[in-house]
Amino acid sequence: MRRKVLRAVAGLVIAPGLLLTACGETQTDSPKATPAAGRSSGGAATTTQADGTLPAGEPDVNGDGKVVIGVMSPGDTKDKGYYQSFVDESRKFADENDWKLTIVDKINPATAVQQARNLCLQRVDLIAIGASELKDALSASTEPQCKGVAWYISGGQGVKQTPAFTQSLDFINESLYAAGYAAGLILKENGGKKAGYITGPDLDFARAVAKAYKAGIKAVVPDAELVENYTGDFNDSGKANEAANAQLSQGVKVIYPYLGGATDSVTRIANKKGVPALTPGTDRCAPEPGGVKYAVSVVFSPGAYFAGALKDFKEGTLRMGVAREWHLGKDPVPTVKLCEPKGDQAEKLGKLIEDIGSGRLNVDDAVAGKR
Repeated sequence: MRRKVLRAVAGLVIAPGLLLTACGETQTDSPKATPAAGRSSGGAATTTQADGTLPAGEPDVNGDGKVVIGVMSPGDTKDKGYYQSFVDESRKFADENDWKLTIVDKINPATAVQQARNLCLQRVDLIAIGASELKDALSASTEPQCKGVAWYISGGQGVKQTPAFTQSLDFINESLYAAGYAAGLILKENGGKKAGYITGPDLDFARAVAKAYKAGIKAVVPDAELVENYTGDFNDSGKANEAANAQLSQGVKVIYPYLGGATDSVTRIANKKGVPALTPGTDRCAPEPGGVKYAVSVVFSPGAYFAGALKDFKEGTLRMGVAREWHLGKDPVPTVKLCEPKGDQAEKLGKLIEDIGSGRLNVDDAVAGKR
């Protein structure tokens, strides 16, 4: 999940997003790219450009006649959500282009550098890091064994840019304010005054997500209350279920499991009580036979952003040293969608997203309570 992840604070084991399977076609041109000065000291020979450096021979960066992508993830890549979206895009491109894929998941941030070194020794052409809590792995980019490797990271709220890698960025306040607004529309419809938010560790980024989400809710229902639970673990279903049951007993009428592996477990409980739930990163509005049902898809999965980078990589145009920004209301992703909107709900949500994208609504001011 989008964490500096969404997305989140560096060096932390985080789950959802912060950032998002995409709704519709993924855009590969960003509205804004920020270059890093200088030249990468690791990797293949590069051609210096004003907008970053292009590894020679891309996508076969090391020139061994094959393309190998190494994927690093801090989470479970079979979580049906945030982390899996990153791997799904990798597999899709690998299958379509006869590339080889090497996946290492459930990585402890403390071992990130060594895991990156191991991938370099396997002669990968691109190391793709699925979340910013593994950002320390980037330090291996300048080591001798990693010469001839391109680097990508789903940076969430941002990793300090260097010439050695490229990253995708998104913005908590944009996506989560809109998610809260959608939840507020649901509360207004069902007459509720309480919304629930369940996440893992009590970290700065998780608090920032809650703040933006709450501001969006209160834009629709000014006297609404947000009940927050920090279980300490994105994947522990037992702890998450306990929090969900407690919130539901307090009268919560919409619930946001901002979690990893425990997301569906909480949503099943909410489904049984008839309480709408939101997704933490992916589009799951489509019916799932025997599965859970979501009322809102908050789409900011790293796979959606990675698809754009992989397209560039395939075409030999993925430059190191630049950051690509993805903005709500400007790009296909991130986005927020109501799965079964009622009345004018979809129109209102669409207008909000449009206003954020155009700048008519300064969402940072809105979250800070300045408007």
